[in-house]
Amino acid sequence: MTGMNKKVLHVDDDPQILRIVGKQLSNAGYEVISLDQPEKAMKTLLDSSIRVCILDIEMPRINGLDLLRDIKQYDGGIQVIMLTGLVTLSTVLDSMRFGAEGCLFKPVTEFEPLIEVLTAAFEKNERWWIALHDLKQRQLA
Repeated sequence: MTGMNKKVLHVDDDPQILRIVGKQLSNAGYEVISLDQPEKAMKTLLDSSIRVCILDIEMPRINGLDLLRDIKQYDGGIQVIMLTGLVTLSTVLDSMRFGAEGCLFKPVTEFEPLIEVLTAAFEKNERWWIALHDLKQRQLA
């Protein structure tokens, strides 16, 4: 990754999951903003430069799949990874259908798959920024 920050928004109603995942991702060089109130996720995204999110699905007040749709409707370039205890085929298919970058399941015992999906999400985001920058340069020429 060149100039992109490695800031991640993690939304989960379970404080223990937020703590464990936050610690592991921090150790891997990510800056993690942990949020246990899903209804505050959109405001947090609007107020920050976060381009990658990790969302739980089953949360009170706002379902993670609805939040995924809201995020993608707001900005399709924000990469979203689902991290859920809801282990069903429809969870995976709905996550893909609504534009998630990946769907991983709790409990997380190995963090390498999450790090791999995060790395891919940041790389994808950077490719889009490069394309947008290239477009701007061509328009100016």
